[in-house]
Amino acid sequence: MNVLELRSFYAYYGDKKIINDINMKIEKNKITAIIGPSGCGKSTFLLSLNRMLEESGGRAAGNILFNGKDIYSMAKEEIRKRIGIVFQKPAPFPFSIYKNLTYAPIFYGIRDKSRLREIALDKLKISGLYDEVKDELGMSALKLSGGQQQRLCIARALTVEPEVLLLDEPCSALDVKNTANIEKMLINLAGDYTIVIVTHNLYQAKRISDYTAFMLDGELVEYDETVRMFSSPQDRRTREYI
Repeated sequence: MNVLELRSFYAYYGDKKIINDINMKIEKNKITAIIGPSGCGKSTFLLSLNRMLEESGGRAAGNILFNGKDIYSMAKEEIRKRIGIVFQKPAPFPFSIYKNLTYAPIFYGIRDKSRLREIALDKLKISGLYDEVKDELGMSALKLSGGQQQRLCIARALTVEPEVLLLDEPCSALDVKNTANIEKMLINLAGDYTIVIVTHNLYQAKRISDYTAFMLDGELVEYDETVRMFSSPQDRRTREYI
């Protein structure tokens, strides 16, 4: 079942075309990795999926369907609640750990304190952070290590129960141990969420993803099940890249 579908999709910054005529379906409750060299349009592609492209000065043409409905016919707030995003550099709010995890639920109308605490603790457990911070929930999130901050940002994105989680190279600044923690978490999350991850790490894409898309110069060169993509790519450019 498809949760996202791009039809003849283009993205621009000013007059410069960044994404060129992408047609693609993203499977529900699967991990899809987006790979390709720097500057090929991977991050722009990701930002397009929840309309963050507009916030960075870009514009789009074509269609992106979310559960069959064009995202440009939906309110941005609804789209970003249902399609969350985590960026390359960890960006916790300059609040306590606990407030980071209750900020979005409060914004979307949850006021019951016991419910807010339940949400916060549940997402800490999902992210693998609970045992590390359970006695320090009032501590500033900025005091966490880089790996802990990134897991907190993923946990925070999950507090409003999105259907899709977008991640833009979430492990690029992390060591091997923290990368392994996040990869394990993402594999576990795929049972409940659709995950799209941009990664420059081919081994990471091969390890954790169900599907892989290879982009080059703004074009979708090849898109297939990860096992087949890495074992027998169909396009010469894919073979040369991987």
